[in-house]
Amino acid sequence: MLDTMIIGAGPAGLTAAIYAVRAGLSLTVIEKNPVCGGQVLNTWEVDNYPGLPGIGGFELGTKFHEHAEKLGVSFTEATVTGLGFEKTDGKNAFTAELDDGQRLTAKSVILATGASHAKLGVPGEEALSGRGVSYCATCDGGFFRGQEAVVVGGGDVAVEDAIYLARLCKKVTLIHRRDELRATRVLQEELLALENVEVRWDTVIKEIQGQDRVTAVLAENVKSGEKSVLETNAVFVAVGIRPDTALAAELVQVDGNGYISAGEDGATSLPGLFVAGDARKKRLRQIVTAVADGANAATAVQDYLREQ
Repeated sequence: MLDTMIIGAGPAGLTAAIYAVRAGLSLTVIEKNPVCGGQVLNTWEVDNYPGLPGIGGFELGTKFHEHAEKLGVSFTEATVTGLGFEKTDGKNAFTAELDDGQRLTAKSVILATGASHAKLGVPGEEALSGRGVSYCATCDGGFFRGQEAVVVGGGDVAVEDAIYLARLCKKVTLIHRRDELRATRVLQEELLALENVEVRWDTVIKEIQGQDRVTAVLAENVKSGEKSVLETNAVFVAVGIRPDTALAAELVQVDGNGYISAGEDGATSLPGLFVAGDARKKRLRQIVTAVADGANAATAVQDYLREQ
């Protein structure tokens, strides 16, 4: 039986693996994709990871993987279809059912499955992702300092993104499909007081335009049907995020949005099950916070195993 299984090979999972293998724990990292690195692989450029300004997302994800591999971390390429646990001699033992028929067991689990941003599903979105299309204003806003940006959404995150970008960009246009925002009143008031922010009500994006970079969006008023082209340098999509926590939803406490409740040590309500990265309920979801989560969770696993 392994000391721990790490499900997910993004920054959180790979950091947890590095810390765990250096502590002498037996483990495997289970990743469903053929390339490790998580969401960072789809990021064109990372400019806020300390010590590596401007590094490409794919390169950074590759470096994380190579570091873990160099230390001897074992990887299992498969999708976990089920996660269960039982008590053996008074101790929790976890079993992961894999889509290739394997069954792996371990004394503990670090769930680092991340989260997925909801997408618009319009032409140009995938092709220009990382080239002006972003799902994180905090991550990428600095690249568009002094330029024009579009934010899509009407909730707290969208309004917070628009306020943040307004400090950096020449102009910000918030596009919302309804005639009122869902964000809290105080955020709405702050947004609407900004001189360089325009709100386009009852509007959706039908297409994101550009060749190598975003140059414009095709917008449509849902009431009148009128279409217009809005020139912009960036599109920040903030229409929701979905944590990938279905595996553990019946085992641990999750909030109303599906995030797993856990402190900085990653310990969940089920002893032996830890969470790290974007699947954990927290204020900020960034590469640097995912890495910190992975280190903390692996350290907490060591403490947990010593106490068993």
